[in-house]
Amino acid sequence: MKKLIVIAGPTASGKTMLSVDLAKQFDCPIISADSRQFYKEMTIGTAKPSYEEMNGVTHYFINSHSIKKPLTAGQFENEAIELITELFKTHDQLILVGGSGMFIDAIVFGTDKIPHSKEVRKKWNGIFEKQGLPYLQHQLSTKDPEYYAQVDTKNPVRLIRALEVIELTNQKYSDLRQNKVQRGFTTHYFVIEHPRELLYDRINMRVDEMISNGLIDEVKGLITYKDTQPLNTVGYKEVFEYLEGNISLERATELIKKNTRNYAKRQLTWFKRVQNAKWIKFSTITSMINVIKTEVHTPE
Repeated sequence: MKKLIVIAGPTASGKTMLSVDLAKQFDCPIISADSRQFYKEMTIGTAKPSYEEMNGVTHYFINSHSIKKPLTAGQFENEAIELITELFKTHDQLILVGGSGMFIDAIVFGTDKIPHSKEVRKKWNGIFEKQGLPYLQHQLSTKDPEYYAQVDTKNPVRLIRALEVIELTNQKYSDLRQNKVQRGFTTHYFVIEHPRELLYDRINMRVDEMISNGLIDEVKGLITYKDTQPLNTVGYKEVFEYLEGNISLERATELIKKNTRNYAKRQLTWFKRVQNAKWIKFSTITSMINVIKTEVHTPE
């Protein structure tokens, strides 16, 4: 059976370098499941891999969409599964890499079985406009504490989606998301693991590099779209605050580091609930690849 190799992990964990070297050994392309790297307008603040870092390996779902038309997890599932089906005609392995657990899950487990209602969603959007984010957070933490512990609690779109489903079904969103679809391939799920302090050092260093590489100018060029959902994210919303004169550049940088570390915690919480995921201690690329290749080639 064809094999999908998932390389997951928190931000700044070294996924890009590992996945590129692994793709070269398997002679296969990479599919990105980083929900922020889809957007062609966002580069520096999403740590999008450069042409040099891609090192000749074909990448899909990087610069594939626009912030003007945000991509949902369900849409990503439909587009990516169609692509994966086509790519498996000429490859025995494919690599899915990213830190967005919801989008990885869309491919591995599926999203289509959960109901939608425009009316209920409109109702919760109205509540959000009147009562704000803390009210949504309180409602979800009460109704579904398991999902609340995993979700980006500062993302109203995801909170509203969960509350919509809970109202429609009288079931926890976290329970409904356990229903798995049958795929025509085997998945091998790997998560890169770092000691906390090392990961935080890598995050802080990356943020400093983003500032040096021109993040402020990138965000300045996106002010027209500041209220779009993709830009309501760490690394961008803090710079908007700086550009509007609400905080200093030093404070904005501190907040980006702090919020990125908190985001990494939520990513790790998400990955820890994935059954059968194999955690790989960060070391040399060669050592990590050997672990992956041993696991992938082990008879099932």
